[in-house]
Amino acid sequence: MTSSDRRPVYLDHAATTPMLPAAIEAMTRHLGRTGNASSLHGSGRAARRTVEEARESIAAALGAQPSEVVFTSGGTEADNLALKGLWWSRLAEDPRRRRILLSGIEHHAVLDPAVWLAGHEQAELEWLPVDELGRVRPDDVRRAIESDPESVSFVTLMMANNEVGTLQPVREVAAIAAEYAIPVHTDAVQAVGQVPVDFGALGVDAMTVSAHKVGGPYGIGALVVHKETKLTPILHGGGQERDVRSGTLDAPATAGFAVAVEHAVKHQEDEGRRLAELRDSLISGIISTVPGAKLSGDPVGRLPGNAHLSFSGCEGDSLLLLLDARCIEVSTGSACNAGVAEPSHVLLAMGYDDQRARGSLRFSLGHTSTRADIDAVLDSIGSVVERAKSAGLQNVGRNS
Repeated sequence: MTSSDRRPVYLDHAATTPMLPAAIEAMTRHLGRTGNASSLHGSGRAARRTVEEARESIAAALGAQPSEVVFTSGGTEADNLALKGLWWSRLAEDPRRRRILLSGIEHHAVLDPAVWLAGHEQAELEWLPVDELGRVRPDDVRRAIESDPESVSFVTLMMANNEVGTLQPVREVAAIAAEYAIPVHTDAVQAVGQVPVDFGALGVDAMTVSAHKVGGPYGIGALVVHKETKLTPILHGGGQERDVRSGTLDAPATAGFAVAVEHAVKHQEDEGRRLAELRDSLISGIISTVPGAKLSGDPVGRLPGNAHLSFSGCEGDSLLLLLDARCIEVSTGSACNAGVAEPSHVLLAMGYDDQRARGSLRFSLGHTSTRADIDAVLDSIGSVVERAKSAGLQNVGRNS
């Protein structure tokens, strides 16, 4: 059997998760039906019913009210709507509100719009420090707010880091911000289905979720927005979603999204336990097999499906490609810009040096992951690391 004939060992669920069969069925059932959810005739009303039933299902699963679920094209749009919408709304109320508090480990869908606001709208970004495990401390948030509460626009803090899996104290941060009537946004894209997510209990004002990270379709997500939170739209048109977001609604995708979220939340406890057992076996197996391998992130307060490790003396890109040649699919802790691999901003914010940041891999597990997948990694990782180290030494010799 050639490598192309083998089923890939897919351990990159944090990037995207295979669609659930039930979500595929729900989506395809609606694909052949015509109807714009904004139309008043029968076909339009049928499409609207699909959308609203999906909205109700997602809201119930996430501890929100249906009117608080604003459909978007995905997590990136939802993050942009949250940051830019909060910024302009808060600034309109009080021109002193120019400080945005955020951590340096946020996803680029949060970092980049924040940097854009700084460059184009004179926002003042204040970076919340993280410790060596990738955690923001609530006391640091309180100090940042109390230094000048009237100047703070909002706080944004992800629920779970997409690279190292560390969980953040979002509820505690939201409670601190609420003392000063400062809104809080959280990107919960990685958290839904892996840990409990309850919008109302978190006390945040806006929360980002995405379908394709929980077994739903690509191209759809939602920003859950508290009913009293004001947002300035960034897309203008028909105002289909609470006059906050315009665009014709994708009824089939909302149906698939709802099924995926409902399934992920319903099975979260059992699935989290199963994934944590597999994850722990993977981590302990790698550390006992590969000298110098180190776990990144919080060893306890982390996503059950995340195992992020660094390997001394070799590049993560080399490890990824060598594993890929064995049909094992993972991701690195680096980002590629213009063809040049750069160390992960998350790992650098956690205090890693360039070498350790470059020599990292993320294994992320999900609903298709099995014990056989873990065994496949453990059977290969030792020889793969040795080969990557040898390649690195050869490159050093040629460049010296």
